[in-house]
Amino acid sequence: MTVAEMSVAGDAIEVRGLRKAYGQEVAVDGLDLAVARGEVFALLGPNGAGKTTTVEILEGYRRRDAGDVSVLGVDPAHATAAWRARVGIVLQGTGEFYELRVEEVVRLFAGYYPNPDDADAVIERVGLLEKRRALTHTLSGGQKRRLDVALGVIGRPELLFLDEPTTGFDPEARREFWELIRALAAGGTTILLTTHYLHEAEALADRVGVINDGRLIAAGPPGELGGRSQSAATVSWLGPGGPESAQTEKPTAFVYALAGRFAGGEIPSLTITRPSLEDAYLAMIDTGSSTKERA
Repeated sequence: MTVAEMSVAGDAIEVRGLRKAYGQEVAVDGLDLAVARGEVFALLGPNGAGKTTTVEILEGYRRRDAGDVSVLGVDPAHATAAWRARVGIVLQGTGEFYELRVEEVVRLFAGYYPNPDDADAVIERVGLLEKRRALTHTLSGGQKRRLDVALGVIGRPELLFLDEPTTGFDPEARREFWELIRALAAGGTTILLTTHYLHEAEALADRVGVINDGRLIAAGPPGELGGRSQSAATVSWLGPGGPESAQTEKPTAFVYALAGRFAGGEIPSLTITRPSLEDAYLAMIDTGSSTKERA
């Protein structure tokens, strides 16, 4: 079975042995990646790790040197207009449309697709109904980002690429944007996003992949990445002499035994923590781990 046939049968994205170099500088070095249909997949990695090059190849905007790539069953290097109509892209900034109103821009982009969604419905879905007649240059940063998403989904994409979607957002705007992404995912859209916000990846992604030195070094559910779910937990509490803590691989049993030391079984200031996604991520990029995980 070819890579394209495998993608049609299951995965929205299937990559094997992807390689891209710029002169002597290798940006992507034998990368393998699979993203299932309907999945939200977050791609993480330090600057220069190969994220942008990989995504641009998947989007059909950059040629690869070697490897097999299938996106929605098609090699993006030979993409047709019909394939592009099935893919939505939300860049870090789509552009400015100074003297156009929100609804005018969305309807303009709708005309580029053979079977666009209803412009009014999309405007409402992204939370811009009250701003539909506003000139785009009067929108706030968060509202402009919502407009970017509207332009990315107006063509009813099966697959949506989101590049650093909430950079510069305040916490409230970021939370609102997350709800929008969750709604798109609930509607069946496959989403691949890049982000430097690890809490964003943990909040949104079904799986997370980590790229370092041009290779995918790990992929799996955020709660399991880097062995987080099996890592020792730190139990902390307030003892008679002050704060105390202990590490254990069986926190439930430890807390049960600890409760017997306190009247009524209540443990003051009890907390149980495991390594965060940030801890796991930093450990992986520091050590260059080659472990690959798949849910």
